Amino acid sequence: MKRLGLAVMLVVAISSPAWAARKMTVQELKEVLISQQQARKSDQDVATRLKEIELSEELTVGAMNSLLDHVPGPLSTEQIYVLEARSADLAPPASDLPAAAAPDADGQRLILAKAERYVASTYRQLPILTATRTTLRFQDNVETVAASSGIAGSAKEVDISSGLSNPASFVHYINSSEATVVSEHGAEKLPPEKDKTRWGANKMIALVEPAPSLGVIFPEAQAAGSIQWLRWELVNGKQAAVYSFAVPRTKSGLVVSVCCFPKIDQAGIARFYTPLSASSIAGDEAAGGGAGGVVGNLQTTTDWHDYKAIVPYHGELFIDPDSGIVVRMITEAELKPSEVVRRVDTRIDYGPVKAGARMLVAPVKTFVNTEVVPNGDSGAGRYSTRRTLFTSEYKDYRLGGGPRR
Repeated sequence: MKRLGLAVMLVVAISSPAWAARKMTVQELKEVLISQQQARKSDQDVATRLKEIELSEELTVGAMNSLLDHVPGPLSTEQIYVLEARSADLAPPASDLPAAAAPDADGQRLILAKAERYVASTYRQLPILTATRTTLRFQDNVETVAASSGIAGSAKEVDISSGLSNPASFVHYINSSEATVVSEHGAEKLPPEKDKTRWGANKMIALVEPAPSLGVIFPEAQAAGSIQWLRWELVNGKQAAVYSFAVPRTKSGLVVSVCCFPKIDQAGIARFYTPLSASSIAGDEAAGGGAGGVVGNLQTTTDWHDYKAIVPYHGELFIDPDSGIVVRMITEAELKPSEVVRRVDTRIDYGPVKAGARMLVAPVKTFVNTEVVPNGDSGAGRYSTRRTLFTSEYKDYRLGGGPRR
């Protein structure tokens, strides 16, 4: 079976006007691609059409592969990846769901009991593991806050541009990065060294906290008493039991920490004058030609700070009904529209990995959907929000927290 390769992601989409998203199903997406193919549309034309689409269902790997014959090139392939990431926490089409009836109440409790034993006795007992994480970043662009909005500026770590930019309002591939990550008891640890990247000023955000840990989320969902049967779903071709849950703020330990947002300070005085008051207010500093103007020493300084909060959340658990192994977990932070961080949704897929001579179940892929107000409370910037998508794959697991030998 043909698969979409990561190599095509190295193409960056060209700039485009903003489009109003149109919601559609995966089948409707396929019909759009077929019609574009029949009309002999170019790769750029198809990519532009795909930027208008927001899926109402998950675009699964199998569905992505079925679209290959209708995707003409790297630009449109890139937008298929965007659609996959943006739909990662949605339910797949109803036609893809197993037809099996839901288990009775006792059967549902039995599956949960198996998952509880698995999380407590297996997942939370995982040894220290080191892995290589490769992350692709997709985002829509936005201008950073100006270096100075006053008469003189002394902004720190801010984009010093002319302000005449052409930001792309659609989500597109930005870059990829590779990092060595260490986990203990299934929870990824913060890196020992502080990240010195100029986040925020470089028009990008960084997720400061690691992805949520199953060993923490599952007990919190149990303590909240909110785990409920939802449906059957196929994960990697095998039937999984899906349960929903919700954790209120009072029982939540989920930390949302995002870097960075501007803090703007102004100091000094600005004195405005008209042609009649120019001599008395501005003196020799007055602009020539009889026009009005402004003089003074008003300065605007920009510093950068993190957003950090413990938040309520909800999500889904995907459980192997035979073993109790959790094969997928989705968490969606419940954030207020008034916050500078408005969305952090995370999906973690778990699978068998080999670490030394041992076979373990650990994270193999994550999707993170975010939406933030990049210029914080400053009110600056051409767009009010920025969407950033991260897709990460984990490989080369090994025991211990040291470097690879």
